[in-house]
Amino acid sequence: MTHAAGQPRISNLLVATMACLAIVSGMVIANEALLHWFVLPVLLCGIVIGQDAVEYLSGRMPMFDPVGILALFGVHFFFLAPLLHVYWDSYLESYIEQPREWRDWLGYMALLNLAGVLLYRIAAQRAALWGATALRSRWECQRSAMLWACLAGLLVAGSIQMAVYVSRGGIGGYIAAMTADVGVGEADSADTGMGIVFMVSESFPILALIFYAVATQRKRYLKLTFVILGVFVAFFILKMLFGGLRGSRSSIIWALFWAAGIVHVWIKPLSRHFVVLGLSFLVAFMYLYGFYKGLGKDVLVAMEEGRLTDNAQRGWSSMLLGDLGRSDVQAFLLYRIVRESSDYQLAWGRTYLGSVALLIPRGIWPDRPPIKTKEGTDVMFGAGTYDRGDWYSSKVYGIAGETMLNFGPWPVPFAYLLFGMIVGRLQWFLRKLEPGDTRLLIYPFIVTWCFSIIQSDSDNLLFNFIKDGMTPLTVVFVGSRRLGRPEPGAPARRELSHAPASL
Repeated sequence: MTHAAGQPRISNLLVATMACLAIVSGMVIANEALLHWFVLPVLLCGIVIGQDAVEYLSGRMPMFDPVGILALFGVHFFFLAPLLHVYWDSYLESYIEQPREWRDWLGYMALLNLAGVLLYRIAAQRAALWGATALRSRWECQRSAMLWACLAGLLVAGSIQMAVYVSRGGIGGYIAAMTADVGVGEADSADTGMGIVFMVSESFPILALIFYAVATQRKRYLKLTFVILGVFVAFFILKMLFGGLRGSRSSIIWALFWAAGIVHVWIKPLSRHFVVLGLSFLVAFMYLYGFYKGLGKDVLVAMEEGRLTDNAQRGWSSMLLGDLGRSDVQAFLLYRIVRESSDYQLAWGRTYLGSVALLIPRGIWPDRPPIKTKEGTDVMFGAGTYDRGDWYSSKVYGIAGETMLNFGPWPVPFAYLLFGMIVGRLQWFLRKLEPGDTRLLIYPFIVTWCFSIIQSDSDNLLFNFIKDGMTPLTVVFVGSRRLGRPEPGAPARRELSHAPASL
């Protein structure tokens, strides 16, 4: 995000403006429903966040720079998703009381997002420049310890997953059980006692990849392109067997992102053409996997009979607006909270306390505070409607939505400011890491966690961090030796941002 001169910054703004205007113009011509004032703040959101996306696509940012990657996602989240809701006339379920005019509330939410995106970019730029010129420590790989730690983790994770399959009557029974209740989410798994099981068992694919990454340091043939392609295919299959069949598209996508990051920064740099090819595969996979989530093991029969279109709620609109967006949910929260007849009482931090309380088993704290489902249910259906065992909303609200549940709409921009500080420091951290530092094995996971901050809630964030990160973090810690800052006369390190692309 730093520039030697002002010209790149101006060109990014011009390109982002022209691209966003072209998209809006085309959509307005195709659907007159978009002729509404809400388009203006949505357009400005796209232009502001789009500048970093242009910078990233131009190749002036490292491949796994968090600012650039999040900008690509932000263009969809803040710009395309609100437009698509109106274009497709697709909003929350019909049984929920609908606002009289959705476009107004999408526009009001876009104004909050615009302020938030502006503060986010300022905070990220400033935070990326704070601090020392070098990290205070370096994590050096202890090859033997790392490999043995991976093998131990693989043995335990594999055994637990096999036990889970056996307890469910095989893979078919497992699929039926996991897809029977689509509403079961990550945080719910923690409540049903499966969180610890998933934390260990679903680490198998990433531990296998870490083992491969460490092993390649002394085996050149393991870095050949066709070998790495085979590794990606094997990783995808493993991820499907270890967690992917539970019906969570996001867990598979973020795991593949983590795998690509490890390959890029530890084994062999990936070209942008390779990444585009990978993204094309992911888009197709997310679309098709949505039908599996809705139909379970019957998806193959539905494909043979040509009935996939009957499950359209799991198609493109569900993927782009439900899985990758929160526009209608957040606009609806804003409508319910600020309207004159609102009976909603702000949580004032209770949802965050409920998320932290997930760390304490219910057997020890039977009456621990509920997670955001209580406030979410009360705001969506009316005060006092929440019933933990019978009636509750399973919606996910994102950073802006959970902020509104706790403090109302006006602090939303400042939530994005804090988020920008996190992303800026992560960008600084990437630029200071030396090649071979074992923290590079974990870094892509932290970037995916930043994605989750935008579209997930505190309970999801906490649970996913522990479930997906705790076991690999432990293995990397055990297999590393922490060293102090290098001596002033040490050889200069190779900049990761300038590594040649070769795959």
